[in-house]
Amino acid sequence: MPLLPAEFADLERFAAWALPTEPERYAKRLASGMPEMQDFYDTAFPRLEDAITYCDKFPLADLPADARTLMHLMQALVNVSFPVEVWKQARVPDSGAAMVELIREPVV
Repeated sequence: MPLLPAEFADLERFAAWALPTEPERYAKRLASGMPEMQDFYDTAFPRLEDAITYCDKFPLADLPADARTLMHLMQALVNVSFPVEVWKQARVPDSGAAMVELIREPVV
């Protein structure tokens, strides 16, 4: 059974990235290799505007399950953008044990 809207079937293979919280998405990023992140980024980034347009058709509090999964997938895309575009590694360079903790999710 598809997890994403039919219009985004090409992104279905990345559904494991569509985690509902930032700490889960961050942990997925740290556990993933650069080839996997690069593949996700290269495939999903061109679909970002379409995904935003699709999700914007619904009130945030009433997103259908497939749109919510798509939103989480795009949040994960943001999470991998700096590692792919700038750092070329999953971890923030020269950050030691520094950590930022999100205290509230927009929608879970």
